[in-house]
Amino acid sequence: MRYPILNTYVDIQSFDETIELLGAVIKKRTPVQHVVLNASKINLMQEDEELKEIVNSCSIINADGASIVWAAKQLGVPVKERVAGIDLFNELVRLAPEKGWRIYLFGAKDEVVKRVREIFLEKYPGIVIAGIRGGYFSEEESGEIVSQIAASNSDILFVAFSSPKKEYWIHTHLNDLNVPLAMGVGGSFDVIAGMTRRAPLWMQKRGLEWFYRFIQEPRRMWKRYIVGNFKFVRLVWRERSE
Repeated sequence: MRYPILNTYVDIQSFDETIELLGAVIKKRTPVQHVVLNASKINLMQEDEELKEIVNSCSIINADGASIVWAAKQLGVPVKERVAGIDLFNELVRLAPEKGWRIYLFGAKDEVVKRVREIFLEKYPGIVIAGIRGGYFSEEESGEIVSQIAASNSDILFVAFSSPKKEYWIHTHLNDLNVPLAMGVGGSFDVIAGMTRRAPLWMQKRGLEWFYRFIQEPRRMWKRYIVGNFKFVRLVWRERSE
């Protein structure tokens, strides 16, 4: 079940319910684009009509950021809990050998995605990684990449680009990928490979993961998190007052 929030929608399933839903999507094999919401993406959607239309057309929209859970409480939307994209990614990969799911890893630098493959093969015996591809390519190469993914007969495609590139790319090629579940996972490959660190669990639980990311790269992230968070809060208060 989904509810309107900040000119888009959010599904209110719990983490476990979302995993069950994604498993049903894979079994059905009808192409589905999964997307998550955070404050940054909501801000982008206020100025990018195409991105908003893409997100709103997705079959599954989860509350990735603590900011979305907070906004939902302010606006009376019954979101059960945060459903972080990286946690969904990890759980789907963990389940893949048991379920017989074939996965494809697409994104990040070549050395990073190769390292992620090595880690998964070592950690999850029996897992089938049907293919990998780095995330640096020209638009002219997209057709060939789509063909390679389609030929891999994968069940899940994880796309590790930043927003809105991953949403655009998946939406454009979804029906040609021959993959029932296409999921954008942002910087998750870098975290798995140890290139960047995720916040400690106590910070995650207190909604401070954004702050941990900010203090690691303040010069690069100040606009997204300081300016962006202020803009997001203003959007929430504006909607609450209407």
